[in-house]
Amino acid sequence: MLAAAIEVADRGGAEAITMRRVAQELRVEAMSLYHHVPNKDAILDGVVDAVFAAITLPSPRCDDWRDAIRTRAISARSVLSRHSWALGLMDSRRNPGPATLRHHNAVLGVLREAGFTLPMAAHAVSLIDSYISGFVFQESNLPVNTPDDVEELAGNILEQLPGNELPYLQELITDHALQPGYEHTSEFGYGLDLILDALEARRT
Repeated sequence: MLAAAIEVADRGGAEAITMRRVAQELRVEAMSLYHHVPNKDAILDGVVDAVFAAITLPSPRCDDWRDAIRTRAISARSVLSRHSWALGLMDSRRNPGPATLRHHNAVLGVLREAGFTLPMAAHAVSLIDSYISGFVFQESNLPVNTPDDVEELAGNILEQLPGNELPYLQELITDHALQPGYEHTSEFGYGLDLILDALEARRT
């Protein structure tokens, strides 16, 4: 049932999750779902927990906390990129499931075992999760998916630039975005490393 609800959301967003549509996905009557869940809220709680369950859990017993958090962040980005509709649900549900609780505990465990104070661990989780969510949200709304898309978009912007009035924007496009080998998705790792390095400096 939860897998069916996720399929529905992947096609139409979180708002598409209704008892009727989930039942249609399963080819059953909507009333039959009530034998398994009390209401739609239970399904929403369940799909959020399923999304958290798909994210790689970091181990508190790691050699380098940054490697553990980086692996988890990359996994979270990958999962949320496939289910970007979950971004609006993950922080809004009031009944976190077991996978959600295990996930948060594991992330905090890595930071606490690495020597972060409790307030610093809380700051770190908030900062990293905000970065992941913001990047996925931005990425899911960008009108580019391939290098050809980037080139086409950049070319359209260049055509609209008023002469030399915006030299820094023109420089960014011509000398960076349009250079061979540029991949906008690599920005995620670069920004993540900046955050982890800054947190390491504060930790010590």
